[in-house]
Amino acid sequence: MEARATVVGAGMTKFGPHDQPLSELFADAALPALDDAGIDRNEIDAFYLGNTLGGMTENESHLAPAVASHIGLRGIPCQRFEDACATSSSAFKHAVQAVENGIHDTVLIGGVERCTPTTGKETDEMTEIFASATHRQYEQPTGITFPGVFALLTKRHMYDHGTTREQLAEVAVKNQHHGSMNPRAHFGGDATVEDVLESPIIADPFRLMDCCPFSDGASAVVVTSADLADSYDGEGVMVTGIGHATDIVPVADKQGLTETTAARDAATEAYRQAEIDADDVDFAEVHDCFTGAEVIAIEALGLVPDGDGGVAAAEGRTALDGETPVNPSGGLKAKGHPIGATGTAQIVELTEQLRRDVGERQVEDAETAIAHNLGGDTATTFVTVMEATP
Repeated sequence: MEARATVVGAGMTKFGPHDQPLSELFADAALPALDDAGIDRNEIDAFYLGNTLGGMTENESHLAPAVASHIGLRGIPCQRFEDACATSSSAFKHAVQAVENGIHDTVLIGGVERCTPTTGKETDEMTEIFASATHRQYEQPTGITFPGVFALLTKRHMYDHGTTREQLAEVAVKNQHHGSMNPRAHFGGDATVEDVLESPIIADPFRLMDCCPFSDGASAVVVTSADLADSYDGEGVMVTGIGHATDIVPVADKQGLTETTAARDAATEAYRQAEIDADDVDFAEVHDCFTGAEVIAIEALGLVPDGDGGVAAAEGRTALDGETPVNPSGGLKAKGHPIGATGTAQIVELTEQLRRDVGERQVEDAETAIAHNLGGDTATTFVTVMEATP
């Protein structure tokens, strides 16, 4: 195994409501990431930014150079990425490839988004904006939104595998507990299965507490070559594999509603590059926009057998002290989901966990971890493998 690139700096804001411009919000993550790496701005060769909604919610579309100017970067390539919820995962992949191929030595990558009513948009308006990532011709005219999309997938999983509402609630309870130990999470405090099952119905089988929140926030990481990593202050964490795959859109044309083909393909490629298999993974951050999404994801990643995702949560196998912890950060469910910032927020969590730097939610003896992030209705998926430096 040869390290493709190394993360040497990480920074992240608290997720939740933020009433400040996008450039200022991103600076609150980017400047700590640069400080963590111990790197000067003039050592950054390129800047890749993830943002999905700024043009629609805040009339800011040409964002990368504006943000770069605000944080003191100039004279370097700056680019904004958009891949729905997988936006900054896409930015991260391209940065890793640029470093791997010798195009750049050191790249700053991150994401920023404001999705709460501080943007002036109410929940129903934001739901409609989010739905712009569904199929314009076939799905949007029906009024389908993402709670409905993932409810369809989950109901089919329940039909095929016997997954229960109680098992889905166990996923929410687990992630809520993990989030209670994360000071940057949108939601703190524990919940019970009864709390989840008694919360309002959003889209059957999902209750309110099965769903992630709209969040504001920013995250950022610094990636450099393995050769240069030792010259910076931040403890390096190796990136050993990134898989990227795309599934069919719209939902009705997918090969199977619970197979999440893109996730399986992306995981296969990431494991191949890293020369590992699913049994080598010590923990995972996965895209749990809804509890059913986590159940389906961990099966696609090979962390549990097909049909076993709900059972694994109910038996505690995916809890912090379980066989393979899933979402020790609290996941999207509790940590929050500022769309463009979610992908690099997962990388921040992997970096800090593999550095042994997260306090009471530390995964014991973690050496190898994966991040799984998807965009749209499971159409765009990235799986990243990271490993602690020997």
